[in-house]
This record gives sequence, structure tokens and C-alpha cells, in this order.
Amino acid sequence: MKYLLLSISFLICHSANIDANIYNVKEYGAKANGQTIDSQAINKTIEEAARNGGGTVYFPAGKYACYSIRLQSHITLYLEAGAEIIAAFPAEREGYDDAEPNEYNQFQDFGHSHWKNSLIWGIGLEDITVCGPGLIDGEGLTREESRLPGVGNKGISLKLCKNVTLKDFSMLRCGHFALLATGVDNLTIQNLKVDTNRDGFDIDCCRNVRISDCSVNSPWDDAIVLKSSYALGFFRDTEGVTIANCYVSGFDRGTMLSGTYERNEPQAPDHGYVTGRIKLGTESSGGFKNIAITNCVFERCRGLALETVDGGHLEDVVVSNITMRDITNSPIFLRLGARMRSPQGTPIGTMKRILISNVNVFNADSRYACIVSGLPDACIEDVTFSNIHIYFEGGYTEEDGKCAPPEQADVYPEPWMFGTIPASGFYVRHARNITFDNVNFHFASPDGRPLYVTDDAEINKK
Repeated sequence: MKYLLLSISFLICHSANIDANIYNVKEYGAKANGQTIDSQAINKTIEEAARNGGGTVYFPAGKYACYSIRLQSHITLYLEAGAEIIAAFPAEREGYDDAEPNEYNQFQDFGHSHWKNSLIWGIGLEDITVCGPGLIDGEGLTREESRLPGVGNKGISLKLCKNVTLKDFSMLRCGHFALLATGVDNLTIQNLKVDTNRDGFDIDCCRNVRISDCSVNSPWDDAIVLKSSYALGFFRDTEGVTIANCYVSGFDRGTMLSGTYERNEPQAPDHGYVTGRIKLGTESSGGFKNIAITNCVFERCRGLALETVDGGHLEDVVVSNITMRDITNSPIFLRLGARMRSPQGTPIGTMKRILISNVNVFNADSRYACIVSGLPDACIEDVTFSNIHIYFEGGYTEEDGKCAPPEQADVYPEPWMFGTIPASGFYVRHARNITFDNVNFHFASPDGRPLYVTDDAEINKK
């Protein structure tokens, strides 16, 4: 009867059936007492399932203190209600798997260049599922110095895998990345609740990705971010991605999962206000193609950011049905730049064919307005904004409208790179065929700057 009930639960997870092999980690030595390190027993369970052709590795309720858990192909990890995989703090002579060498790590941050120094990791695998109503708690991943041997800095890390499903569990304080997926094909992320201290989902050089019905709170970094780094040693686009029915926010760490939604921590580590947004970039050696973002809510965070600054081509992006509240910088930020963290000789990228429609923004910071900014020899092209209402704080003067933002071609892209923006609505520079159709602005306090300011730009207003 026990295994019949378990099998019914696994059916709900869409990852197993009644005939599936079920491997209970407690039967392989896991103690689940929150003190004993259980990762050795869990890895033994995974190895046994893999030897038998795959199956479901089952975590009953309990607290599993762990170092690195090594996934294998054709394996499902099922976390029962009350099951918690807890990242342990490294001890003097043991800890997480060491970061593997990567000769291309100069082209992206340390965390993007390595995968094994994680709580749960897999490389070159297929047919993997992590699911169930349990919790992954990255308590031991919060140390600042993540480069030391034995220290982990990611919750789940996947490289060059295919056919991956992550569904129904929660994640808490999971280091620099709750999820790093690099070069993953056919990735489904559904109904996750993530409340973390740095990035939520980093989707890097991936194809055919479905992210839906997720809530991601990440006050110190981006919530859902698509990237296309050079970490694999070759250019690879992130393409064929949908992000739908998601909630992103920048409330105090841990307070989304607790349901208290606290607002006592205004700063992120980059000294800007809280982050928590949906973004394309910053790592952008490869490109972004065929991306759809729809039916999403932003709250107490930065706005939507589309960035390509390392040579990638950002093309064919549709954003629709977005509502934002309490936005701490530009509600809409499009940047084509030339930071060029890519192999020498890589040309500047492109940004074109973008539709952004049906957007409502309430209580946005007015200093940076909305920004569309390319480069003198690399214009953003073919962008349409339609059916948009933005409620700004206002409060700037006619004198502020005389500002001349610097180019900042090679600077890390954030709206503050330009200082106070001379427009109260949209600042458009080095851009062609930019259309505004039924775009409306409202101000809580008067703003003396013009609504639109253009520089080397062709715009159409309807």
C-alpha cells in the first residue's frame, strides 16, 4: 500500500509510473536528522538506480544535510512533503566537489564557469527530473568566498544536459545561483518557489526552455535571467524560450516563502536598489533568439532589461501582458553595448525585431525613465512599444532635461550608467524604426523634462 501511494504521488510529478523502480535514500543509509552528512548515502542510492537503468530516488520527510549530490541519467529525485535537502557548511576536511578547470573562465564570472561546486549537479546527462513538494535549502552556500576548495556556491547546476524537468519544489537561500543551466536542451521549469540571496534562474546557452508558474524572490540579484556566455568554450545562443505566468520580486531574503514580504533591505551588493527582475544578459557572447515573455508580475524590483553587450545577436523577442509595481529603476531598459567579454575579434552584436505590449507600471523611479540605447555604429532596430501605461514618481526639473548622458560603451549595463536621464518618459539613442503606439505616462509629482528625448534616433509615435 505504501509503494502504491508513492507511485500515485510520482504520477502527479509526471516523472514515474507505477512500474518504476523506487529507491528510498533511508534504505541506503541516509539519516535525515539534519546533523549527519547524508550526501554519501544519497549518491550511493543514485548510483544503484543508474546501474539498474534508472528510477526514482525517493526522499521521505526529514532533513538531509548534504554536500555535493551527483545526478545521473534517467534519474528522478522526488522530495516528499517535509523533505528538506540542506546544504551543509563545509567542514575542515570535507565539503563540496571542487570547481573543475575551465580554460575559458576569463570570459564570464567564476560562478558561470564551473558546475561541480554545487549542492546538486549533473554534466552530460539526459532524462533528469527533480520534483515533489519538498525544499532545497542552500544554507551552507551563503559564504562570500566561493572560490575556496570545498565551498559550494550554487543550488542546482547542469551542463550540457537534455530533457530536464524541475517541478513543484521550493528553494531557499541558494548561494550565487539557485539554478545554473548551461547548454541544456529541452528544459522545463514549472511551479517552483524560489527565495534566494543572489540569482534565481540562470538559463545560459540553452535551447527549448519552458519556465512557467514560478515565483522567484531575489533582492540581491536577478530573478529570471537568460544568458549566453562563453563558458562552454564556443558560441551558443539561448533560443526558443518562453517565460509565462511568473512572479518576480525583491523583498527581503526569505520573506516571500514566509509570506511576510518585508521591505527592510533596500540595497543590493552592486549598491543599487533591490534587483529581482527578468533580464536578458549581461553575459551575451552568444545571442538570444525567439524569446517570449508573457503574463508576468514584477514587484518591488528593477524593471525589464534586454541587454547584449558581448557580441551576441538579440533578435525576435516578444514581451506582453506585464504588470509592475514599485520599480526601483528603468521600467524598460534596452541596451546594445560593447563590453565585449568574448574572444578577441568578436564583432559588436545586434538588437532588433522586438515587440513590447500591454504593460502597466505603477510607482516607478523617475530618474532613469525608460531607455533604448545603442551605439553610434550599432543601432537598435525595429522595436515597437504598444498599449503601455507607466506611472512615474516624477519630481525632476526642466534643468534636468538638459543632461547629456555619456556613451559608456564598455560599461556594465545598468540604467545608472547614464546618470539622470533628460527625458521623463523615454530616452532613445542610436536607434532606428522605434514605434510608440498608445504609450501613456502619468506622474505623481510634476516632472519638467520632456516626455521623449532622442539622439541619433528614428521614432514613430501613434
